[in-house]
Amino acid sequence: MKDIGRILLNPVLSEKASNMKPLKKYVFRIGVDYNKIEVKKAIEDLYSVKVEKVNIVNMAPKYKRVRLQYGFTRAWKKAIVTLKEGEIDLYKA
Repeated sequence: MKDIGRILLNPVLSEKASNMKPLKKYVFRIGVDYNKIEVKKAIEDLYSVKVEKVNIVNMAPKYKRVRLQYGFTRAWKKAIVTLKEGEIDLYKA
């Protein structure tokens, strides 16, 4: 299996992602080269939970301005993971 650290970059801890926790849905930022099957295996191996389904969203770059420079943010992918059983503690140190 590929390196889990390259598949799952970090959890997304936004307000919308926090509101999805009672529905057993967790949001992760993932590498752009990976698919649903690889994300499912990585989540099950890392957190020891059963995954019901994985939805992947391609996030488009956004137009931004920093001081006098104009440009775009990077494109990235996020995975919304729905669990069958178990729970993920994202705040664990």
